[in-house]
Amino acid sequence: MTSTTDKSLDRKHFLVVGGASAGTVFEWYDFYLYGSLATYITRHFFSGVNETTGYIFALLAFAAGFAVRPFGALVFGRLGDLWGRKNTFLVTMLLMGFSTFTVGLLPSYESIGVLAPVALITLRLLQGLAVGGEYGGAATYVAEHAPDGKRGFYTSWIQTTATLGLFLSLVVILAIRLEMGNETFAAWGWRVPFLLSALLLGVSLWIRLKLNESPVFAKMVAEGKTSANPIKESFGNRKNLKLVLLALFGLTAGQAVVWYCGQFYALFFLERVLKVDPVLTNVLIAIALILGTPMFVLFGWLSDKVGRKPIILAGCLLAALTFFPLFKALTVAANPALAAAAASTPITVAAAPGDCTFQFDPVGRAQFNSSCDIAKGWLARAGLPYQNEVAAAGAVTQVRIADKVLASFDGRAVPRAELAVQRAAWEKQAAGFAAAAGYPASSDSATVNKPMVVAILFVLMVYAGMVYGPIAAALVEMFPANIRYTSISMPYHLGNGWFGGFLPTTAFAMVAATGNIYYGLWYPVVVAGATVVIGALFIRETRHAKIEA
Repeated sequence: MTSTTDKSLDRKHFLVVGGASAGTVFEWYDFYLYGSLATYITRHFFSGVNETTGYIFALLAFAAGFAVRPFGALVFGRLGDLWGRKNTFLVTMLLMGFSTFTVGLLPSYESIGVLAPVALITLRLLQGLAVGGEYGGAATYVAEHAPDGKRGFYTSWIQTTATLGLFLSLVVILAIRLEMGNETFAAWGWRVPFLLSALLLGVSLWIRLKLNESPVFAKMVAEGKTSANPIKESFGNRKNLKLVLLALFGLTAGQAVVWYCGQFYALFFLERVLKVDPVLTNVLIAIALILGTPMFVLFGWLSDKVGRKPIILAGCLLAALTFFPLFKALTVAANPALAAAAASTPITVAAAPGDCTFQFDPVGRAQFNSSCDIAKGWLARAGLPYQNEVAAAGAVTQVRIADKVLASFDGRAVPRAELAVQRAAWEKQAAGFAAAAGYPASSDSATVNKPMVVAILFVLMVYAGMVYGPIAAALVEMFPANIRYTSISMPYHLGNGWFGGFLPTTAFAMVAATGNIYYGLWYPVVVAGATVVIGALFIRETRHAKIEA
């Protein structure tokens, strides 16, 4: 077998990169599929609650898979250090494939009631557990095959699979939507991309079955140097636990929010907030991905020359400094009518203290019927930014749009049979006032500055390439070989699963609560900034580290 110190890789090692990458393509295909189709999932699985809560609940089901990733990292990371890299990520691949495929078969809320979201969340949890063991195995496997001085370059190919997964999901969704039409796609066609994942699973398993075990792990087994208790040695040893925490807060937390914001949140922002046509959104994102994907390999290669730390932290710093102006520019380019109306005739909501609640109900029992909740709930669903003012105690909430003032109403005092009719009438009047003031119901595709949108998305992709391209090599090089799978899986999935995975839910809730469509950006900006400080002070450069047992 070729040693990890060779200066070139033979043809077998291209299969190594391909086999390891196949699983991460699958992982991210599922991730983006669910995120892109969250609106349809809300409609079919969470129709028993109000629309705003339903959408947040759908995002939480999405995030549930991320919540359990660290536990999957413990289970499968331990197996990877005891049982081998190859065998472990064959198991994780099968679990991921089953979970993704089955989503396409689940009955809706209308068919089986509350069992529908319960079954969906169960599958998301199973998916998250499997994914918790996937990345650590792929990164470790490729790095342990790569020659010295090229680990950043070779592991960066794993990072491109995240973008390939997004690109594949967008192409599949776009093709099916165009073939079926929006009405059929909304009714049942959204299930087809999940079912088609079976083809990707078959190809991925076929490739992985051809792989041999990592040479570093095989050597450890031959020499009797494998760990007897990887979890205890990873987290019970004070020195290694310190490395895990530094890897989390000094690298992966910032990497995660920059990467997720630049790819997934940008997609959400265009479609959900700026109301850009979904097909056009997918096309623009796909173009940016084609242009930006080489950035992962470029920065992975560059990290072999100048180091992992300076590139990752520079990407975090640039993102923290420029996210706000970039997303404001994205609004002007993608929905100029909304940007112009918000600047010339801002909407103001004057509400009494205590009349507004945080419109999130995880159990679906709360009724958001105060005058403030009715007004803000409609504004959030319509994607209209607004400013808050404090009204006198006990006053009914008023919405001011240009020279029009529209009083809301207290739905708590209205019989349930009449509430829906009265709410619909109020929302229709409010929509009329907003339209008269120049606020569009949706973005006009003809007015979208498409080259500018792609340019902004490309800049976000560059940041993503800076933080994500070198991260696998940096993590592999931080930890000893006998507990590497376990040790790198935990900080990676705490960072990407929790800090990154909860970004869409957190940001959307922050926007809905404040009325500021950019307010959710404070989350990635603060986390990325903290990573810059911690990483600069405490992370050491590792590109010359030896990774053999």
